[in-house]
Amino acid sequence: MSNVLNEEKQKQVIALGQLGWSLRKIEKATGVRRETAAGYLKAAGFVLRPPRGWGKKPPAPANSANGVTTDSDPSPSAPTAKPANEVSPDPEADPTPQESKPANEVSPDSAAVPAPGRSPSASACEPHFDFIELSLSKGRNAKAIYQDLVDDHGFTGRYQSVKRFVRQLRGQPALQACPVIVTPPGEEAQVDYGTGPMVRDPRTDRYRRTRLFVLTLGYSRKAVRLLTFHSSTRTWAELHEQAFRRLGGVTRTVVLDNLGEGVLKPDIYDPAVNPLYRDVLAHYGAVALPCRIADPDRKGKVERGVGHAKNTPLKGQRFESLEAAQTYLDRWETKWADTRIHGTTKRQVAAMFAEEKPSLLPLPLEPFR
Repeated sequence: MSNVLNEEKQKQVIALGQLGWSLRKIEKATGVRRETAAGYLKAAGFVLRPPRGWGKKPPAPANSANGVTTDSDPSPSAPTAKPANEVSPDPEADPTPQESKPANEVSPDSAAVPAPGRSPSASACEPHFDFIELSLSKGRNAKAIYQDLVDDHGFTGRYQSVKRFVRQLRGQPALQACPVIVTPPGEEAQVDYGTGPMVRDPRTDRYRRTRLFVLTLGYSRKAVRLLTFHSSTRTWAELHEQAFRRLGGVTRTVVLDNLGEGVLKPDIYDPAVNPLYRDVLAHYGAVALPCRIADPDRKGKVERGVGHAKNTPLKGQRFESLEAAQTYLDRWETKWADTRIHGTTKRQVAAMFAEEKPSLLPLPLEPFR
């Protein structure tokens, strides 16, 4: 072999080959050249397709009955097939656009009339002005304020009313563009840590900053969010097991950052995965895919999930116990996060997770020991 891979990289390539990944996809995910990966897969007993032979058929004989004639005289059926797919440029040939255009056309006089505005005193949020102003001082956004109004203050208005009211008080932030990575159902999950809320530690009786663990499915954007005081390799592995149990299945790959709990040695092309973390994922049938250094967009879905929880339900909140904080977060996850219409897919997260769940790998009978 031209390139010799270490044992960790060999196991990763063979595990991805067992998942049915193509050589091109393995090279893109691991950085191992296709020729090198093919050598290891052949040595492991995999049968590989010949290069550039996908879907090709043997050439037909020159005098075959199915050959294409070069005669310029078209067959009788050709003139009838061509006008069926041809669009006539003559507007009189299709009167439908000419008839429907005046019905959808807006006259200049009516377009010049501006829509009536609403004064702040007419807003349904005016009775809750003090609460909204206090929430804004804590850094909570319009979505979090609306959810708190519905849950705790009996608010019956719409989210757009709160959004307009908040916009009048502090303005609207600028939007940022980001790439979209499309993954098939059950293929990928992304994991990451974030900062959690302040929770009273029972040992010191003081408020302490928690850590927020988030696992987000790549297809449906369904997320599992868990809070913890401590962070270690064992805690990192146990949080994965809890997330898998909550989802009722496992994805085939897990994309993670170069965290010390999951990656021992960060590297551009050959990161070393923590052995305990690798064995836990192997027990559940998943493969770890560490992100390359300086490539934050690779796990943008879970980073968005971390920011969603930090800025919406947990912003400015304090809890007296870790159980109370997790209960509050689970309630928000079920009532608001799962029922929202995702901005990229334009579909409900719970509906997409119902489609993705049958594609997840089944859970083993016993947890990892």
